[in-house]
Amino acid sequence: MLTAIPRHWFSWNFTLLDGGLPFGELGMAMWREKGGFTISNTVYRISRERLFSGGFVLESNGVVIATARKPSAFTRRFLIEQGGVQYELRPRSMFLRGFQLRAGDQVVGTLLPDGFLSRRMNIDLPGSIPMPMRAFLIWLTVLMWKREADSAGAS
Repeated sequence: MLTAIPRHWFSWNFTLLDGGLPFGELGMAMWREKGGFTISNTVYRISRERLFSGGFVLESNGVVIATARKPSAFTRRFLIEQGGVQYELRPRSMFLRGFQLRAGDQVVGTLLPDGFLSRRMNIDLPGSIPMPMRAFLIWLTVLMWKREADSAGAS
């Protein structure tokens, strides 16, 4: 079981834990469309394909590892491709902040807040998914939470 813990009360940067042991740091850039994480001294960067539109790209040392795109700007879902495998990251329900990872029609993992108002996240993803890809899924979920928080603060 993975856990993502905010580094400070109002921070969108997280410490990533695997079985209670830290394995990486996840960061959300000031401009929310960029970010990245570090795992075992390897830096992974997340950016948009185009400046303010298009999908997200996960890369390390100039090599694209995975991509994620929203089928519609009005939905909270991502279609993700990694090494020829396609996934869908989508909300568990219209009213809850938790997300589920699907491969085809099958739910293969969940990314859930620890509590109603908590930004701490409990992640249950299959071990067959590489750790950088799991961190990318965590980052996408944090991005959706941040967007929801930003829109709630604006209203």
